[in-house]
Amino acid sequence: DKGYETTINLMAVSTVGLRELDEGLADLAKSRVPVIYVVDSFGAFYQEDVEVLVKKYMDQLPGKTIGIHAHNNQQLAFSNTIAAIIAGANYLDGTLYGMGRGAGNCPLELLVSFLKNPKFKVRPLIEAIEKEVLPWREKVDWGYFIPYMITGTMNQHPRAAMAVMDSDRKNDLTAFWDQIHDETTS
Repeated sequence: DKGYETTINLMAVSTVGLRELDEGLADLAKSRVPVIYVVDSFGAFYQEDVEVLVKKYMDQLPGKTIGIHAHNNQQLAFSNTIAAIIAGANYLDGTLYGMGRGAGNCPLELLVSFLKNPKFKVRPLIEAIEKEVLPWREKVDWGYFIPYMITGTMNQHPRAAMAVMDSDRKNDLTAFWDQIHDETTS
């Protein structure tokens, strides 16, 4: 009523069963929100997962636009975003240089380059990365680090990876693997 555009991000979809997801999508189908996002909260999805989910959302949410928000724990945010485009997603999240919490997100400059739309210019993105993002990158870690890969491959929230990255144990990779593996298999 006030002119705001809203979207809904369904978080941690990789951790719910299909029945529970179907129930949630049925509720969202009745909502006034026009855009619903597939969100790879833990960076655990592969292209085939994204394709199945985008198609499921499209089938169960008639009249809604589908988006994708991919995390880069396994270096798949860009390819998963492309898979979402091919499957029919029209809202695409990306960030400069993949900047984002934990392992980061789909790099916007890669996405814009892939789209090859003449109205989208890559050079201003590169310039913004050079002037604004790179100086910040020297102070703040994000992006691909093995602890994020470990939590992504084991479909776990990256909080444990963030904690180890902020500790003096950030290079104890095998111990971190064992810890997360033991937590997920016990």
